Parts: sequence; structure tokens; C-alpha cells
Amino acid sequence: MQPRDGAELEDDAAADVPKRRRVLLFASVALVVLTLDVVSKVLVVAKLPSTHTPVRILGGAVYLDQTRNSGAAFSLGTGFTAILTVVAIAVVVIIVRSASRLRSTGWAVALGLVLGGAIGNLVDRLARDPGIGRGHVVDWVSVFGPNGERWPIFNIADSGIVCGAILAALLAVLGVEFDGRRRVDSDA
Repeated sequence: MQPRDGAELEDDAAADVPKRRRVLLFASVALVVLTLDVVSKVLVVAKLPSTHTPVRILGGAVYLDQTRNSGAAFSLGTGFTAILTVVAIAVVVIIVRSASRLRSTGWAVALGLVLGGAIGNLVDRLARDPGIGRGHVVDWVSVFGPNGERWPIFNIADSGIVCGAILAALLAVLGVEFDGRRRVDSDA
């Protein structure tokens, strides 16, 4: 291996700046989603008992209604809480490991949203009743009707996951890679 001169080292350092900025953006988005989710759940649990009548706001477009969900999104897999906890941990590890390759602003935001949401719900699964790894997630937003009549009740973490997944799907369809380059189809 040949020694590198100062100019090559400066070029490498300059190339790392966009990467560091994207990783910082990714971490910041994840932290904002996680913070908003945890704070909102603490307030909901403290101020909106699950036995309380749902609070109607925005003319009935939104209801605040605390429930506990042992399953995944839309209350699917309610009997698999421990498995969902393991899956959430795996998702967090995979996303964090992928962050080192990020150079795309879009992917940084998408993965940050998913990571923040996954950790937010994972905190509930690890810390809430009925026990570690089996805890029920606090959901509290019901849209277009109380008690999840028209749409399943959700929380900020769920919103982060869904918005991040939609953005990731859009980026994939548009051919945007983690490094920010666009994929070029050879059929074109």
C-alpha cells in the first residue's frame, strides 16, 4: 500500500462531510420522532385515562382516545407481542447499520422517521404492562370517529413509521439510492 499525500486525504475528508450531514439529519429526525412520541404518550397516560370518553377536536375529524395495543399496526398480530418486540429490535439494528452508507437526504429522512417510530413503540413493548418484551403500545389518535370506528387508533410512532415507509417506497420507485445517485435502468 502506497502512502497517500495531503491532497488525497483532504479529498477524502471533504467527501465525508455530506455523509456526516446525512447521518446527522437521520439521527435528528429519529430523535424528534422518538421525543414527540414518548412525551405525547406520557401526557396521554397522565391526562387521558383509558376509561375516559374520547375527546373530540377539529369538529370530530380527530378524537383523543387512549387504548393499549399488544399487536402491530392496525392491531394485527395481537398474540405475538414478544415476536413483534424481537422484530422491532432487528429493524432498529438494520436501520442503524444502514445509516453509515447514507448520502441521500430523502433516505436519511425516511429511515429517521422509521427508526424514531420503531424505537418509540419498542420503548412501550419493553417498559409497559404486562411486562418486559410483552408491553402494550399506547395508541391515542382516532380519526373521523371515536374508538377507532373508521380508522385504527394510532400514535406518533406509528405515523413516523408509515410516513417513512411511504417516503422510502417513493424513493425506491424513483430509483434514488442510499448514496443519492439515481439508478439507471439498462432497458431505457
